[in-house]
Amino acid sequence: MTTSPRRYHITTFGCQMNKADSERMAGILEDMGFAFSEDPNDADVILYNTCTIRDNAEQKVYSYLGRQAKRKHEQPDLTLIVAGCVAQQEGEALLRRVPELDLVMGPQHANRLQDLLEQVFEGNQIVATEPVHIMEDITKPRRDSKVTAWVNVIYGCNERCTYCVVPNVRGVEQSRTPEAIRAEIEEIGGQGYKEITLLGQNIDAYGRDLPGVTPEGRHLHTLTDLLYYVHDVPGIERIRFATSHPRYFTERLIKACAELPKVCEHFHIPFQSGDNDILKAMARGYTQEKYRRIIDKIREYMPDAAISGDAIVGFPGETEAQFENTLKLVEEIGFDLLNTAAYSPRPGTPAALWENQLSEEVKADRLQRLNHLVSIKAAERSQRYQNRIEEVLVEDQNPKDPTQVMGRTRGNRLAFFTGNINALKGKLVKVKITEFRAFSLTGEAINL
Repeated sequence: MTTSPRRYHITTFGCQMNKADSERMAGILEDMGFAFSEDPNDADVILYNTCTIRDNAEQKVYSYLGRQAKRKHEQPDLTLIVAGCVAQQEGEALLRRVPELDLVMGPQHANRLQDLLEQVFEGNQIVATEPVHIMEDITKPRRDSKVTAWVNVIYGCNERCTYCVVPNVRGVEQSRTPEAIRAEIEEIGGQGYKEITLLGQNIDAYGRDLPGVTPEGRHLHTLTDLLYYVHDVPGIERIRFATSHPRYFTERLIKACAELPKVCEHFHIPFQSGDNDILKAMARGYTQEKYRRIIDKIREYMPDAAISGDAIVGFPGETEAQFENTLKLVEEIGFDLLNTAAYSPRPGTPAALWENQLSEEVKADRLQRLNHLVSIKAAERSQRYQNRIEEVLVEDQNPKDPTQVMGRTRGNRLAFFTGNINALKGKLVKVKITEFRAFSLTGEAINL
């Protein structure tokens, strides 16, 4: 009698770094002989890769965990794992709250999943949240897409934004070597992927911790140098990168993006607030004028580039006038997309302890007003695509209309057109845009 393979399920919350970590951990579990299960209730190993940026993500984890903890009373050999940022932040406290947990592991330990699980299978309950030097990835991620792939280039963050818990949970900046990054991209290109996104919590800091400077004192390894170094990898047609920090964004980088044909014309640069006093309270290290200069410079080199960003409303002490400065910035810059959030206090961050917190009503009102403006501006920005021919990289079937496929333009706009996913997945298709909406486009494929 053959026994069916043990099964695993991973649920991922939060950012692209977490998605990349989950893909890597799935790769490790498959190397260990586990098969993926869509349904957590059929899995023997359940892993929640958690995010602590917003409160509701944390609450969701606890509600999912509660359900599985109950199941463990009936199936004692069920293995429950919490990974990621909540794990790093809460550590032992998680075990006190959910004693059924087998393993609590911070994001820096993703590569050690096999070691840690082997200790769990010997009957130990493990907390792995101590800082480690991140070992070079040797595991092959099980990538969720077959078309686009994430590539981590720098882990951690040395910034100390007063609202952000990331430096506490993801550790100090550690850049991978250009050689290791290129080797991973070559392998991805060889597997048929067409697009990569270089990832870092603060990607513009790439290379600062690697040895070597040029005669004029510039770091030998920067994100700009890395783009030139990996640009010619065979098979890869498109290169993206995220997330940028305005403090380190250089004209040299913009120039490289304009010069290198594979680098997509899309920049994701969070600004967080349009008010200088709030930016100072956030410890962001730049002014709204500096942010505007960066966008002007991008548009000087690449007039058509898509710009997206992140903004926080309702930061402690934010006045109505200061919030209006954020609205003014959004109105004047005209973002293609903006991730918005109402401030939520995170444990262990300075801003969480300040007395001048705003009410939930004020935060919700400001968020709604900002989102309204964002969709108006995004729709204005989308108009420029009408009747244009855009290159779309086909990723998937349209879940709402099986006769259509969907993918992204180089400017990262979602685009839909009629076509067969089996014939088109992973292909770059020229599409004439016939309809635009705030955040997506519809068109017709053309045979050029």
